[in-house]
Amino acid sequence: MKKGTKRTLKIAAGALAALITVGCMMHMGMPHAHPPAESEFGMGPRRSTSGAYTASIISNGELAVRKLQTVRVAVADSAGAPVDGATIVVDGGMPQHGHGLPTQPRVTRSLGNGEYLVEGLRFNMGGWWVLSFAVDGSVGSDTITFNLDL
Repeated sequence: MKKGTKRTLKIAAGALAALITVGCMMHMGMPHAHPPAESEFGMGPRRSTSGAYTASIISNGELAVRKLQTVRVAVADSAGAPVDGATIVVDGGMPQHGHGLPTQPRVTRSLGNGEYLVEGLRFNMGGWWVLSFAVDGSVGSDTITFNLDL
């Protein structure tokens, strides 16, 4: 093998190793997410991104780690009137770890008076979690985000 070819292969191998290392670090949760202020944590009430809705998470006890749980989310419009008949999609994850929820929680039914049952919620470890509700209701579409410290 020619001397120049060996050098080129070594450079290419080094570059590939660097790319793999950076990729693994990003995949393993090395994003530079910083938790919000302590006042931004809790189960609500929280305003949606554009202010169209407010919501609260209602649980029969404290949210727990490594336990499948059911909660309710209460949604109101900006005037405080309960929002019934909305479509709500649940999402979330751990910003500092770069992964989503280990389950796919979903709204299984409307309970009336602006409350919705969310089943299949699980947090697999302690730490900072973000739980988001994309609401499509009577005053439009918006997202409500909760920061939770478990």
